[in-house]
Amino acid sequence: MSGLARVLLREGARVSGSDCQPGRMLTELEQHGARITTRQDAAALPAETELVVVSAAIPPAHAEFAEAARRGLRIMKYAEMLGALMSPRTGIAISGTHGKSTTTAWLTYVLRLAGLDPSFVIGAVVEQLGGGSGVGDGPCFVAEACEYDRSFLNLWPRYGAVLNIEEDHLDYYDGLEAITEAFVEFAGRVPASGLVVLNGDDERCRQLAERTAAPVETFGCGRVGDWRATEIAVQGGHYSFTLVRRGEKQRRCRLGIPGRHNVCNALAVAVLATHAGASLEAIEQGLAGFRGVRRRLEQRGSPGGVHVLDDYAHHPTEIQATLHAARERFQPRRLWCVFQPHQHSRTRFLLEDFARSFELADRIVVPDIYFVRDTQRDREAVCAADLIERIRVRGGDAVHIPAFDAIVDFLSREVAAGDLVLTMGAGTIWKVADELVRRLGSDLPR
Repeated sequence: MSGLARVLLREGARVSGSDCQPGRMLTELEQHGARITTRQDAAALPAETELVVVSAAIPPAHAEFAEAARRGLRIMKYAEMLGALMSPRTGIAISGTHGKSTTTAWLTYVLRLAGLDPSFVIGAVVEQLGGGSGVGDGPCFVAEACEYDRSFLNLWPRYGAVLNIEEDHLDYYDGLEAITEAFVEFAGRVPASGLVVLNGDDERCRQLAERTAAPVETFGCGRVGDWRATEIAVQGGHYSFTLVRRGEKQRRCRLGIPGRHNVCNALAVAVLATHAGASLEAIEQGLAGFRGVRRRLEQRGSPGGVHVLDDYAHHPTEIQATLHAARERFQPRRLWCVFQPHQHSRTRFLLEDFARSFELADRIVVPDIYFVRDTQRDREAVCAADLIERIRVRGGDAVHIPAFDAIVDFLSREVAAGDLVLTMGAGTIWKVADELVRRLGSDLPR
């Protein structure tokens, strides 16, 4: 929502908004001319309002939503407004269960290097791009396309990418088949003159290719695919590979961010950037020069030889990939994972998958589950202690410490030089990382 607001401000709109608590993003929006309040009542809606944009998390009973309806104002969901902004441009929409933010930001960075100056909206802060959104003079509009609430079906992109398809958002979808059908619909919004870009290593994406009317190009690290990564090597946690297009070697590429999973993300970037008009030289430079987005293996400090990192991973597959990347990159004496489960419903539906995902962590600390969008029934069905039990059954060393301050106390006593502490989750667990760095005596990186 903050990224969308910044784009609207730069396009000349008068923007106001509210949130439940203050923060850096709200301050930055105010500096760009938005009127922001933390009041959550009908009076927060300005008298001159013409259009109200709401996130998928805002129910109709919300005071401002209800006031907008009472006044007869036009109400749009976030994704509808995003689609409206994208429609007059060459839309590039990047979807998938994992990797959307990183891939969207990476592609935007490459297109900027290529001189194509895209507009963009990303669901994360990207320091190299000056934030999570921007308005450029070029023809392309790059956006992260989320499947929750089928919101990506409000977009009509010229180029649409699907990075992977897995079970998630099971508080909304009935199961994997329903999720897959939503991605089929998303791919169906790409015109015959456009292109659908699919991960050929992902079984569901391969099935999607057979049901897509628009032209399709696939990417992957396997033996088949239009675009492939071959001769893959790793050094210090960073990967390099030879980019191959339809059997012909193009370039040797080195990635500026760690993790094997980012090889596939880089391939998606290369495919989309090529079709958007970027040169191979710009793609090679962009893959090497990109430094990632906030809360993706983000280094918060190294007090007393203890590396403290923070990551947004909140799905079992993401946890496994992030732990693997952290081990490769830092080779710690012990890897501590402080994981805050995000939603009771997600934890309940994927409980066994979560329990398996921490095998690469030496010690696991779990606070209470981050409560968002759940019903009281969801809340009563599972708790953090249930996850701890399942991790221990599988041989993991896990402890439940409900409160953040108690976690910081515990880690301050237990960690030592050579250890790596990785806070992980889509909620507010990053506060533990920052407080631990402060407690151990190191200033945060500037």
